[in-house]
Amino acid sequence: MNDKTTLRERPAAVSLTKNAEARVAELMSKAPDDAIGVKLSTPRRGCSGLAYSVDYVTEEQGFDEKIETPGGTFYIDGASVLYLIGSTMDWVEDDFTAGFVFENPNAKGACGCGESFMV
Repeated sequence: MNDKTTLRERPAAVSLTKNAEARVAELMSKAPDDAIGVKLSTPRRGCSGLAYSVDYVTEEQGFDEKIETPGGTFYIDGASVLYLIGSTMDWVEDDFTAGFVFENPNAKGACGCGESFMV
């Protein structure tokens, strides 16, 4: 009997669209010298409880999920992964706004302004 265990690759908790990957690349092209990537987290904020926050990161944390994109490294805060599994992150621009947009199957509701969500 073979004692080797075959591990299959685990899918990323969050999928990035091509537009989101391009935005990560653009952010990294303007990043401070000490930035090693861009990090998504879900701090407690807003009337529904949790918000999406995307910031530069200067240090890799042990429990963060790491996703290599063509334009740079994208991290997901280890404490936020459970709230984000299966989500898609997109970058949307129109005449009036520009920002990351999330399709999150774990969100049970959101506030009226779209600033925060609940699970």
